[in-house]
Amino acid sequence: MITHHLDGRPVIIGGGIAGLMTALHLAPEPVVLISKAPLGNQTSSALAQGGLAASLGSDDSPDLHLADTLAAGDGLCDANAARRVVDAAAQAIGFLEQLGVGFDQAPDGTLLLGLEAAHSCRRIVHAGGDATGRELVRALVAAVRRTPSITIVEGVELRRLFVEDGAITGVLAVGDSDAISLPTGRVVLATGGIGGLFDHTTNPLGSFGQGLALAARAGAELADLEFVQFHPTALDGPSRPMPLVSEAVRGEGAILVDERGRRFLADTPAGELAPRDVVARGVWRQLGAGHRVFLDARSCLGPKFAERFPAIALLCREAGIDPAMQPIPVRPAAHYHMGGVAVDAEGHSSVGGLWACGEVARTGLHGANRLASNSLIEAVTSAAWVATSVAATPLASPRRPRPAIVPPRPDAASIRPIASRALGIERDGGTLRQAAKVLAPIAAGHDSASDPALAALMMTVAALRREESRGSHFRTDFPGQHAQPQSPRLTLDETLEAAAILADTTSASEALLDRTA
Repeated sequence: MITHHLDGRPVIIGGGIAGLMTALHLAPEPVVLISKAPLGNQTSSALAQGGLAASLGSDDSPDLHLADTLAAGDGLCDANAARRVVDAAAQAIGFLEQLGVGFDQAPDGTLLLGLEAAHSCRRIVHAGGDATGRELVRALVAAVRRTPSITIVEGVELRRLFVEDGAITGVLAVGDSDAISLPTGRVVLATGGIGGLFDHTTNPLGSFGQGLALAARAGAELADLEFVQFHPTALDGPSRPMPLVSEAVRGEGAILVDERGRRFLADTPAGELAPRDVVARGVWRQLGAGHRVFLDARSCLGPKFAERFPAIALLCREAGIDPAMQPIPVRPAAHYHMGGVAVDAEGHSSVGGLWACGEVARTGLHGANRLASNSLIEAVTSAAWVATSVAATPLASPRRPRPAIVPPRPDAASIRPIASRALGIERDGGTLRQAAKVLAPIAAGHDSASDPALAALMMTVAALRREESRGSHFRTDFPGQHAQPQSPRLTLDETLEAAAILADTTSASEALLDRTA
């Protein structure tokens, strides 16, 4: 593949909403958009059933949205970052409408607003009922394909970032037949989350933290890696990724029951609409006690279920369930990562020329627990700020990166059992320490499991550091909450040092340091 004509252009990695929006905001500056699958495919964006949170109702305001966000974040949100997002949310919805997104409307022509857990009023904008992500991706992909300044490179996977003197100099990507070494001083990671590290996940299995591993090997700081949100109601069955039963179903009145029909969250404040970590732990403990768990929408929706949630109804029918007549079997599944590459207000990382946007970035909006439907609105609003920062960065003379060994295609299959056991809904120090010992030598290797192992190792070290329970991070050996400050940022070197101490050896640390020097 000849790419010399692309030298020096900003490179955006990822074909989901964050990457697509960043490319559109950079127009008309020429950019390269790299996606390992056709645009929008194999992304969490396309699977999103929830909507975008924005204070559009007469009973709502950005102040209320901010208060709900901070409450869900359990003391670890960056209030300034959160304020910026909630203030920009309404305008972002309008911009998406201009791009052709068809949001659901009420009979009077206004946007239809839904309710989800931990929101104090209706403020969730949906498209296609429960197909918001699919509609967003459809409209944004169409807009990107008709924008001549965006060069689309599909079927190509990023394997390494080239760095010299603390700044990006290029990327190494691999297609079906050859490797591509592309000089650039500006890279935007929009690679998604980490759900693919878990056995039970609503994310595509290819979303296993590759962006985290790439950024860490490039020298970037990461933060809040211990905070993984488990969605309480994934459809319990063999499909992977697991189909999601949107929180909006509970917002319409559906309840969680066991196999005897007992509503086990009846005495929990806010019940089924409590913060996600509370509901997920409640479901997890029922399953651990030998019960089955079901979401029962028969009384609140009944025959209207398919009209209100057509995509979920179809998924249920494919599993042999009629949600109008039967409760839906559910279980928690890894859904969203609040942590990621530590970035500033413009999405810039600690490495010169490297930005991050969307789930791979840690902006400070979510804190210890994401408020429902804040993720899509974060990706949409942050993309504009990232694009502005990238465009304002002077173009340096491109330097052809030195030849490098092409790492193998990553595969997280062998890491999932380790991460699932250690980094699940309830954690403990002994299991985390054992996981770190197992993961460190794998991360130090040169095989397909190395990058997934590194992502899981950094998350494990972060979880060990936080000796308390807060938000989505629950330690059975530290069940209380302390006045603990924000998580310290974590680097590759610090991760390796911690892993070496746990393993009582420096061999893994030395191997990885040699490899990333």
